[in-house]
Amino acid sequence: MTSQPTHDGAANPTPATPASDGAGLSIQVNGDPRRCPAGLSLVEVLESLGYRPQLVVVEFNGEILPRQRWSDQPVVESDVLEVVTIVGGGS
Repeated sequence: MTSQPTHDGAANPTPATPASDGAGLSIQVNGDPRRCPAGLSLVEVLESLGYRPQLVVVEFNGEILPRQRWSDQPVVESDVLEVVTIVGGGS
């Protein structure tokens, strides 16, 4: 049995839809096919999917991508993202 990362960092867990002109990409997020607008950076895709980028860690096509690269990293057709929410705690 495998467990899926939680989506607690998301403001809206519904899939993003393509831009109104029909342009859009098929990507995979946490094992699920998703649609997102074309021409966005990774940080913009995360936001369009309802994530709060400051609360997640991203594996992008099998590589943990440093946060400082997110705004410069384009997302293209068939990219694979694993998004894990950072959870704080302690006493």
